[in-house]
Formats: sequence, C-alpha cells, structure tokens
Amino acid sequence: MTRLFALLCFLHLPIFLFSQMPEPQLPLPTPAQLAWHDTEFYLFFHFGPNTFTNLEWGHGTEPEDVFNPTDLDCDQWCRIARQAGARGVIITAKHHDGFCLWPSKYSTHTVRESKWRDGKGDVLRELSDACRRHGLKFGVYLSPWDRNHPEYGTPEYNDVYVNTLTELLTNYGELFEIWWDGANGEGPNGKKQEYDFHRFERVAAQLQPDAVIFSDIGPGCRWAGNERGLILTETNWATLDTAGFQRGLGAPPEDTLNQGNVNGQLWLPAECDVSIRPGWFYHPEEDDKVKTPGQLWDIYLKSVGRGANLILNVPPDRRGRIHERDSASLVAFGQKLRDAFRHNLAEGRPCRLGNGRHWFDAGLTDVNQNTFAEFEIVPGESFLEIDLKKKRKINTLLLREKISTHGQRVEAFKVEVFEKGGWREVAHSTTIGVRKILVFPEVKTSKVRIAILAAKAPPVINDVRIYRIKS
Repeated sequence: MTRLFALLCFLHLPIFLFSQMPEPQLPLPTPAQLAWHDTEFYLFFHFGPNTFTNLEWGHGTEPEDVFNPTDLDCDQWCRIARQAGARGVIITAKHHDGFCLWPSKYSTHTVRESKWRDGKGDVLRELSDACRRHGLKFGVYLSPWDRNHPEYGTPEYNDVYVNTLTELLTNYGELFEIWWDGANGEGPNGKKQEYDFHRFERVAAQLQPDAVIFSDIGPGCRWAGNERGLILTETNWATLDTAGFQRGLGAPPEDTLNQGNVNGQLWLPAECDVSIRPGWFYHPEEDDKVKTPGQLWDIYLKSVGRGANLILNVPPDRRGRIHERDSASLVAFGQKLRDAFRHNLAEGRPCRLGNGRHWFDAGLTDVNQNTFAEFEIVPGESFLEIDLKKKRKINTLLLREKISTHGQRVEAFKVEVFEKGGWREVAHSTTIGVRKILVFPEVKTSKVRIAILAAKAPPVINDVRIYRIKS
C-alpha cells in the first residue's frame, strides 16, 4: 500500500485512495441515526376519536365510546406497509384530544373506558405485535398537548406526561422513533403547559437509547419545514444549528429546516411528512382524493432521493383497516419502487478515479458501502468514471457519501455521458450526503462520469449506482 501511494504521488494524481483514513468532517451521525437513515421510508397512522367524529383536532370532550372500530386489523396495516416498501410505522398513541390508544394508568380517557374490545383492547399492543410478525420497525407519536387531562396547564402535568411516556417506552418493545410536534394549546382549565422537554428527552434516552427523537429541533432528526413531504430544492444538509430555537412557534425558519445549515454544529437530518389524503385522519369524503402512485413516486424522489427520510401518513378508516383506495395506491407505488431499483446497471462494472491521463480503480460499484474513495477536487481534471461496457439506456444516478466516518462534504457535482466521441453534461446537483437520487432525460451511453465541483473537504464517495427507470 505504501508503494502504491508513492507511485500515485510521483504521477501527481489529484487523488488519495485508501492510503490513510481521511479526517472526518464533523459532526457525524450516531449509530442510532445511521440506523434511522437506513429506514428511509415508513408509514404514519393517525387513528383515534377523530377517525369517528370527522375532525382533525379533537376537543378532548368526546365520549370514549365514540372510539369503536368494527374490524381492527393491524396485520392488514403491516402487510400493506410492507407491500408499499415501508420499513416501519409510527402511530398516534395519543393526539391532542388526550385519548390514549392503550389503557394508560394515568388517564381516564382511554380505550379502557370505551366499548371497543369490552374495554380490554390495546391498539399499541396489537400494532407492535403485528410489526414484529411482519419485520417492521415500530414508533410512537405522543402529543404533549392534552385537551382532556385535568392537570394539563399545571407543573404536575409534566409528571403525568413522563409517566405515560414511560408506559410507551417500556411496554411495547424496541422503538426506532419517538415523534413530537410543537403543538401547545389550552387544556380543559383554559391554561397552556410549559413542557419540560429536557426531562422528556432524558427519559427517552434512558429507556429507548436507540430511538431517534423527531421534532423541529430534534435532538435526533428535524422536521423538513412543510407538510408536503418535500425537500424543496436539490440542497439538503443533514446538519443544523439549534441554539436559540424551540419547538413549535420558536422553530428555525422553514427554509432553514428544509435545507439545513451547511456548517451546522449538530447532525440533525430532515424527515419529510405528508399525508396520502388531504387530511391526516380518515374522512370518508376524501376517499376519491387519495394520492396516486405517480404522486407518491414524485414525493419519494424529492424526499428520500434528496437525502431525507419520508414518513407517509395513511389513516385507518372506521373499521380499523386501511381503505381500499389507499391500499391500491400504496401497493402500486411499492411495485414501482421495487421495479425502479431492481437492476443496477453499474454493479460490478469498472469504476475508476482519475484525470484522463492517470487512473486508479475506485471499486465503488461493488454495492459494498464499506468501500470508499477520497479525491481532491481539480476542476476539469478530477473525475469518477463508470464503464458500462456497452451502450445502455439510463436516466437515474444514485450516489452516497460515507457519512458514518467522514460526514457530509459535497456541495456541488455534475454528471456527464460519453457520446459521439466526447462528453456531454446531462445533470448537475448540489448536496449528496446519505443519498442523492438524480433523475435526468434518458440517454444511451457506454460511459458515465461524475465530477465533484465543490466540497467542504475532499469528497469521500462510497456508492455509485445507475438505473434506467421506466415512467
């Protein structure tokens, strides 16, 4: 290896490969965040009294008996999630109305007080068990706002919230995500609550150390700033500065949440949330307003494809099942997802780094994310080139940086194809990070090359894949 490095130096290559471990570009993701990144896409289930009252935000005064699904089937939820390509699910264990989908010891507004399952039911138990049967990760949303609990708006409510949180974090197995929003309205006594989020975070870290906490400012992942499910531009930094900001009204500006901070001090990647319907809870009048597979695909490319995670809300109906319209769209989307990335045309093909005169095998098409290559940026000279061996139709490129040990570095890059004896640019973009899926007009070529145009530090790329995705 030393002789090889000496030869590269003698040839004045603008490349440094495997000779020594490059310095990391801090901050770096934690092991829990890396596992969360790999989850990529999961479903959100908004379910509760609002499902039966046709509301989005319940008042907290709804009688418990209003919650009465006639055919709850969490296995059906999980089967559809798997068919859609989701790797996990998150459920609204308690929404703002305060109704608990489990028989909490710290509330009298729960499934225990309803007629459903003769008061012996537990939605979280049924769903968490179903997730294990179907190989899905499980997470919970527990609204801090509670429009029903009599102690909301008093210091004692923080104890109540910690107790209910503890029930969720100790009784339903391992969680991959805990979901908080910044909603903070009045309770039954007309007062608002001062949430002790630092205490909530400590409890979560102690009881579920591998769970990532979502909110406007993390600490595990951040909101992307809109409910359209999109990273609005090509740029998405997984880093953010949160000093001086709070959840809810005190959150960072929407464009900052969406794009992150290029030199942010915290690894705080974006999660994009959107509902498959206009509303977040089930409403029968929206049965003909379900997003199409094509719309879901576009959202996927502009969220997961831009380095974020995607949480897609799919509200169960009043039977306690995923509606047929939602199911059909999800299954078709899942098939499109599998078909799109089934054939990696770059796998096993020669991949080299160089400047047109001197080249070095980069080994980045082995589908092994432990392989990486680092190279200096010399505009017009430094390229990563993939030889497809013969002319193929292509229209999609997937790139990854080795974020686990080197952080996020790339600020801009371009993609060129070889045709008619020369190179032609077909696409360009900004950040890469955990993944960038770049779609461009279909072209037929035998070679593809990538030039990094700008970066915070020498780029460390560890995965290159090429596809032809049919529309």
